[in-house]
Amino acid sequence: MANTSSRRIWLILLVVVAILAVYFVSVNNKLVKEEENVKLTWANLQTTYQRRMDLVPSLVAIVKGSTDYEKQTLQQITEARSKAAQVSLTVGSATAENFAKQERAQTEVVNSTNRAIAVIENYPEIKSTKSFGELQSQLEGTERRIKVARNDFNGAVAQYNKLVRSFPSSIAASLFGYKTKEGFQSEAGAESAPEIKF
Repeated sequence: MANTSSRRIWLILLVVVAILAVYFVSVNNKLVKEEENVKLTWANLQTTYQRRMDLVPSLVAIVKGSTDYEKQTLQQITEARSKAAQVSLTVGSATAENFAKQERAQTEVVNSTNRAIAVIENYPEIKSTKSFGELQSQLEGTERRIKVARNDFNGAVAQYNKLVRSFPSSIAASLFGYKTKEGFQSEAGAESAPEIKF
């Protein structure tokens, strides 16, 4: 009888260990999936920023080709683009401080671009060109994409963080070394974040 009782205890322990192993493997796989989604949405955001910066030389070329005016404005936009290109973040370096650094660089690009567009208002021959109209449409679409990409990134981070912080998945997250991630934080005036305007 003692032998049968001992077997039952071992069987119960084996079943419990198997259930826990399946649970932890399942949670780990879910954490991996959510972390990869954060990386994907971050890469998509970086791509939209790059798209914005890729369009800036086209704006400069259109303006240069149409008139010889305010070289200082063109230099500012070129310098701002160059600075922004140097602030490239990977998802691993995505901290509040690095977000702020990247946002400052992107804000410089936007502000310089907006100054160039304001100057273009004085040159109706530029505004009426087909190439400027196409560029305008591309820049407007890019600004919308940036807003969507930022929201997608914050949503992915929130979903990942819920999994990392919720009980009992927090036990598996801690066991496997998953830590919460930072998304974009709102700052004063963030509701009116700079964007390229026509």
